[in-house]
Amino acid sequence: MTRKMTITSVLTALNVVLSMFIIIPVGPIRAAPVQHLINVLSVVFTGPWAIVQAFLSSTIRIMMGTGSPFAYPGSMLGALVAFILYRKFKKLGVSAIGEVLGTGVIGSLATLPLIMILGLERDFFWVLAPAFLVSTMIGSVVSWLLLRQLDEKGILKQFNI
Repeated sequence: MTRKMTITSVLTALNVVLSMFIIIPVGPIRAAPVQHLINVLSVVFTGPWAIVQAFLSSTIRIMMGTGSPFAYPGSMLGALVAFILYRKFKKLGVSAIGEVLGTGVIGSLATLPLIMILGLERDFFWVLAPAFLVSTMIGSVVSWLLLRQLDEKGILKQFNI
């Protein structure tokens, strides 16, 4: 458990720092492909701790002014679906697909109540959803490519993955 908490802390820190430099601003949204990259890595290395990492990363980014409240439904649902699919199938590509489905589809839909609470136009969803989808696709593909390389080199076996 200590090992997973430590990896979660390191991935959270990486996420927060890298998300300051790699963002896609779309109105009040700051889409961060790094969040999705880290989510998939976190799922593979820590399992359900990925959801904690997503929550912590989103909270810290919001507190620092580099994130928006839209980070919560996107990142946490992405991590959850990626974890569920990875746990079921134990395939690296499936975890990346889970992140895309969780953030790009389910996470986007989960922002609708937040859009209404914040008093934004409902049409804003049609800006947000594609931004979420593009951001998560970029981060998820990069994470899958990175994990595939680590697997081919035998590095993932050292982590009992």
